[in-house]
Amino acid sequence: MSTPTNPFDAMITMTQDWAKAVNPALEGFTPKGFEALWPTMPKEVMETFMGKTFNPEGLDAKTKLLLTLGSLTILGAQAEAQIRLTVRHAIEAGATQQEIAETIGMMGVFGGIPAMTKAMELAREVMDEAGEGDAT
Repeated sequence: MSTPTNPFDAMITMTQDWAKAVNPALEGFTPKGFEALWPTMPKEVMETFMGKTFNPEGLDAKTKLLLTLGSLTILGAQAEAQIRLTVRHAIEAGATQQEIAETIGMMGVFGGIPAMTKAMELAREVMDEAGEGDAT
């Protein structure tokens, strides 16, 4: 009698084998490696595409990024790369560590304490890398 295969493990193995066949360099690929492919946009570029350029009476890029960060926080651990990227962009757009921490903290009410805590850890990691200090 054979041991049944976990379908999730089989799917992961199949996906990894496919990735290696397509490009052997993908064998050591990590989510953080993927993040490195997306540099932080300069503030001017963010403001052009995400800010008031096309809607002068609308929200600025910093506010939109803080709203995005709040939404990603509610998603929890499934959005780690996106949270880190959004924190980097928010800092570039002029958000302070206090604004980032408050945005994440408010989401504890909607997404739960574990999601908020994870997002805060990710934000601290990004701010430490950026030399922005502690997020609390």
